[in-house]
Amino acid sequence: MRLLYLGDVVGRSGRTAVIERLPGLRERLSLDFVVVNAENAASGFGCTAKIADDLFEAGVDALTLGDHAFDQKEMIGHLDREPRIIRPLNIARTAPGAGLRVFDAPRGRKVAVTVALGRIFMKQPYDDPFSALDAALKAAPLGGGVDAVVVEVHAEATSEKMALGHWVDGRASLIVGAHTHVPTADAQILARGAAYQTDAGMCGDYDSVIGMAKPEPLRRFVTGMPGDRFEPAMGEATLSGVFVETDDATGRARRVAPLRLGGRLAPTLPA
Repeated sequence: MRLLYLGDVVGRSGRTAVIERLPGLRERLSLDFVVVNAENAASGFGCTAKIADDLFEAGVDALTLGDHAFDQKEMIGHLDREPRIIRPLNIARTAPGAGLRVFDAPRGRKVAVTVALGRIFMKQPYDDPFSALDAALKAAPLGGGVDAVVVEVHAEATSEKMALGHWVDGRASLIVGAHTHVPTADAQILARGAAYQTDAGMCGDYDSVIGMAKPEPLRRFVTGMPGDRFEPAMGEATLSGVFVETDDATGRARRVAPLRLGGRLAPTLPA
């Protein structure tokens, strides 16, 4: 199976890049399933039902959310109506929606998608992601009726992302980090067959401070004082993500490659 994961979509620039480029990528890479993180898609903070629908229409199969899952209040009710959106596993048990979903893929195959929030340096005291992922992956075991499993680790610390990657290696097809908006150079296949990248990067304008227009973040760093609201940078976005090809017999990764297209970063596409 051929899977594509695209990192955090930041604002209008990121949305435009996904909507314009994904249909061509689906054809060029013969993609079977596409997962996109949309938690920064609405002006950098959360996602809306309209934005989600636009991304689905462009060819996204599943949308993930992270620590900004409920920044847009309409998402609280929308998550129970739209099963293609996955919120983090390890937040309040009463939260709407689900932290794991199983989707239909071409030729009768099944893909499970789940998201766990890290705890190191994060603002909220989230539940333990290790035990949360244990429970989720037992509910949708790779090879037990599920042909591929995508695990998003939405976290600040690279060490925590790596630890969680090794923790679920062998139980997932792809373990990919999100949240820090900068692509890492460590795409690899782990010892027990899971594709891994510490952070996929963002779909946003890289002439920015992690996707936000530079003046306000710079002012805050220099003065240490709060001020105006952050606004997404509006230049051309780079589409950033990771491509994985799996073995249908095992669900393990046979190939993994970073993907970057457009904008300021050097392009790289899977062969």
